[in-house]
Amino acid sequence: MTGLIDHLERQLSSAQRLLQIVIAQRDAIRAQDVEAVLARLAEVQQEMGRRMQLERERDTLLDQASNALRRPAADLTLEMILVLLPAGDAIRARDLSAQLRGMLSETARIHGQNRVLIRQELSFLDHLMRVLSGTPQSGYSKSGSSSTPQIANAVNAHA
Repeated sequence: MTGLIDHLERQLSSAQRLLQIVIAQRDAIRAQDVEAVLARLAEVQQEMGRRMQLERERDTLLDQASNALRRPAADLTLEMILVLLPAGDAIRARDLSAQLRGMLSETARIHGQNRVLIRQELSFLDHLMRVLSGTPQSGYSKSGSSSTPQIANAVNAHA
């Protein structure tokens, strides 16, 4: 099973880049730096393209292990594959795999936070644009009936 360690190291390196990008994206969202948010989005897309290549490599490695172990690739676990490696490589592969899972989990967590931050910013902008344009925003009263709140003139309120 040659190439597994190198593959896991490339996966980990890609995951580290992706984590750095989503952290930078979070910082840009908080700073309301639209250009930086868009630049980070482009970087995410580029990294996802690289990750697609890594997934193709992963599929090739799984096919090799499947043939060697005479088991369907979908049934293989890391532990099954590791029997094909020398003991030292198996330990290294376990460690890299654990690091990769942790990094991907952290990336997903921060990405989720970024989505919430973006939604909050967009909701605020929508509200601000409605107030400034005088466009009513329908809603519901405490009793649950439909109502149209009065528009406050935010510009004159602070004059």
